Amino acid sequence: MSSQERFGYEWAKYSQMEKNYASQFRNWIFPFQPKDFKEKKILDAGCGMGRNSFWCLKWGASEVVAFDYDQRSLRAAQKNLEEFSNKKILYKSIYDLSWQDEFDVVICLGVIHHLDRPKEALVNLIKALKPGGRLIIWVYSYEGNEWIVKYINLIRKTITSKLPLPVVHLISYIFSLPLWLFVKIFKGPTNYLRQLSTFKFWHIHSIVFDQLIPRVANYWTKDEVIDLVKDLNLQQLDLHQPPNNCGWTLMGRKL
Repeated sequence: MSSQERFGYEWAKYSQMEKNYASQFRNWIFPFQPKDFKEKKILDAGCGMGRNSFWCLKWGASEVVAFDYDQRSLRAAQKNLEEFSNKKILYKSIYDLSWQDEFDVVICLGVIHHLDRPKEALVNLIKALKPGGRLIIWVYSYEGNEWIVKYINLIRKTITSKLPLPVVHLISYIFSLPLWLFVKIFKGPTNYLRQLSTFKFWHIHSIVFDQLIPRVANYWTKDEVIDLVKDLNLQQLDLHQPPNNCGWTLMGRKL
């Protein structure tokens, strides 16, 4: 079973909107601000259940085109975005996009690191941008997540990515319950754990489940992310860790 099929199961199970999704989104796109979406045409690549598209639309985007490669994810996105008339939700592979010079902003958050051919996907996303348009991606970082790579990623690779999803969902409680108790008691110590301490239990459990299910999950160093976008049609590159110090946010403008 491919990663997108496994994530489709997740988004069917955890399809509800949560107010903390706004702070998560703002963290991933920082320093991009809500006002920067106003009157912009947005492409949300790998939209899942539509939680990021939701905030683009709330913050005044003129249109959002959201796509994913699993029908369960798209059904959840349709439900979550039903109040907006200026959205399109499409079944598409990131490797098979026909858009060219069409979008002001392309967001691709939490997707590229799950792909077998990430550079090919990035080329397609950049083609979809208008000249001068902004690409925003967020990916897993190795820096700050060394313990996940050493322990959790090993469990994912060798065991949980091969198990039936209902079984992994149950196994996830072994990790999510102690994590929830820890962050509720200590409210940290890292910025990311401090952020998690504000989340409900189901939200933390969904994050743990999300970590254990994919077939591919890359935790890239800063140099590896730079290498990923080297020689692509981008300028004004900005690569940084967002405010919660978890992951890499990369921004660039199309030449």
